[in-house]
Parts: sequence; structure tokens; C-alpha cells
Amino acid sequence: MESKTVIIRNKAGIHCRPSSAIMTVAAKFPGHEFAATSSRGKVNLNSILDLLSMGLQKGDEVTIEVNGPNEKEACEKLAELFATEFDFV
Repeated sequence: MESKTVIIRNKAGIHCRPSSAIMTVAAKFPGHEFAATSSRGKVNLNSILDLLSMGLQKGDEVTIEVNGPNEKEACEKLAELFATEFDFV
């Protein structure tokens, strides 16, 4: 299992558009298990609704966990997206 902790930097937090970008990348790694943990709880990243249910806001710390054949690459890419300050609000 690979894990990485990042701080949410997007002004509006992780809402629909960032969640969609995150889930699109996760879909490129079939056969992997994804989870996100923060002070708001832990969810499996199986759907965009699971991710949105966390209600992640700017400044929240989140740990991404990935288990699978390319877990290091998948974890890095997902962590980068969670820490991105997207140009949409």
C-alpha cells in the first residue's frame, strides 16, 4: 500500500469539478483500491459521491491510500490533484 498526505489548496475545496478530475485519473488505474482519510472521516474512492461526501475544504489535510500494481504512480497522481489549486471555483 502506498499513501501520501496533502493539504487541500483549492479555494472552494473539493467540489464537483475537482472530484470529477480526481475520479477520471483513478479510473485509469483499474484493479486498484483507493481511499481518502481526513478529520472528516475515511471513504473508499469508488465514486464521485463518496468523495463529495467528505466535504473537503481549503486547508483540510487528506491522506490518499492506494493498493494495486501501480500504487506508487497512482498515489502520486491522485495526491497531486487533491493538492491542486484549480482555476475554476
